[in-house]
Amino acid sequence: MSRSIASTLAQQVAYYCARANEYDEWWFRKGRYDRGPELNAQWFADIDELEAALREFEPRGKVLELAGGTGIWTEKLHGYADQLTVVDASTEMLAINRTRIRSERVRYLQADLFDWAPSERFDVVFFSFWLSHVPDSKFESFLSLVRHALAPEGRVFFIDSRRDPTSTSADQRLPEAGHVTERRLNDGRTFNIYKIYYESADLEARLARLGWEAVIRSTSRYFIYGHCKAAGA
Repeated sequence: MSRSIASTLAQQVAYYCARANEYDEWWFRKGRYDRGPELNAQWFADIDELEAALREFEPRGKVLELAGGTGIWTEKLHGYADQLTVVDASTEMLAINRTRIRSERVRYLQADLFDWAPSERFDVVFFSFWLSHVPDSKFESFLSLVRHALAPEGRVFFIDSRRDPTSTSADQRLPEAGHVTERRLNDGRTFNIYKIYYESADLEARLARLGWEAVIRSTSRYFIYGHCKAAGA
């Protein structure tokens, strides 16, 4: 790994550790992320579509959530899974997640996903708003991790961001090009992180080249989501 990639990934972890207590403001459109009634309504309508798709997918059995964050999706997965394992690099995020869920059926692991390997197999692997933080040089190795984590007939469900300038706060602009963007906290501190926006068809094709059968869709404005499995599974 080059020094520049390692440095950005270290900043990315530091950013999410520092952002843990304000992360949910983004999801619930509060504070700097409040974009007014019309755009907020579109945001939540798109979330409704994500939740409906997850219900249709039914993530049952042993479920692994990667980059579980503050538990917004952990809470939904908990309603389906028989057992749920949540992995995240941030102890701060995991502490909030644990407080939100409060369940003995959930196991928490603190680990950097670029250095971690699963020791067991799962029926479902889920990750939300994580693939966009994986640099190109680590895309294939991350998918190898996912494949290794899956039981023979295991399935994957994921959610991520579409490129839209109103998806973040008004004081943060999306870069015109490149995969590294500057993110700002409420206290003004800034960090560089990876943020790669995918189009559904392009991502489907890329996954197919790597041996995955994927179906990926876009909501009206803000998100992509999809499910996949290893070809032949």
